[in-house]
Amino acid sequence: MVGVLARRRVDRTAVVVSLAGVTAIAWIVTVQLAAGMRMPMDSMDSMDMGAPMPSVGHQFLLAFAMWAAMMVGMMVPSATPMVAAFSEWTRRGLDPGRRPAAVASFLAGYLIIWWGFSLVAAGVQVSLDRIGMLTSMGAVGRPAVAGTLLVIAGLFQLSPWKESCLRACRTPFGFLVAEWRDGARGALTMGIRHGAFCLGCCWLLMTVLFVVGTMHLGWMAVIAVFVLAEKVAPRRLPIGRAGAALLIGWGLWTFLASAV
Repeated sequence: MVGVLARRRVDRTAVVVSLAGVTAIAWIVTVQLAAGMRMPMDSMDSMDMGAPMPSVGHQFLLAFAMWAAMMVGMMVPSATPMVAAFSEWTRRGLDPGRRPAAVASFLAGYLIIWWGFSLVAAGVQVSLDRIGMLTSMGAVGRPAVAGTLLVIAGLFQLSPWKESCLRACRTPFGFLVAEWRDGARGALTMGIRHGAFCLGCCWLLMTVLFVVGTMHLGWMAVIAVFVLAEKVAPRRLPIGRAGAALLIGWGLWTFLASAV
């Protein structure tokens, strides 16, 4: 019995350490890509009008790469309890040699959803930048638009949709019981399903990056910590409602300030 528990602790530690490594690499890549995206904008701000404007395709690919790395860095920590629970469950039916592939498939399915979101976010970012609505840090330069987005994100925090998706993210074993599928393809499908719940829970929070700056690393970290806290903190703590109040108040202040 002691040996079994020891192996379980070792397996769980290996999963957590691996995901921490993935997160660290994603943050490093995000920092590099964000710096690369700021360079052309800084050149334009310094009136270096001789510098060629990046093509739409190049700008989109760079924006997508940044968003994709950003979503890995921000969302993998909050997915760690679910991935660890999935790894634990694979001990019951898979031989040790096949378990790493199943866990990797689950994580890949989860990230596919967020990379799909990254495609949309990158398209929005490039479109807004092309019409001159973004600052050099990737924030919307129209206070009325920013305030409206903050209020909408705050109201979403109080919606039944948000609560339903968050409940699925907060109960790893309940999700696994309801969604279990065998094999690597089943693991991929389960990861996609979990990613869909997570996206439904958090996508409007991610749009707040357009208010604070899509290349502002500090705000990325703040939002990532908030998402993690929503999923793992004791339910008696009103983290979601506190976030809603903050977003709505911030949004109203921004909107009203723009009208003065």
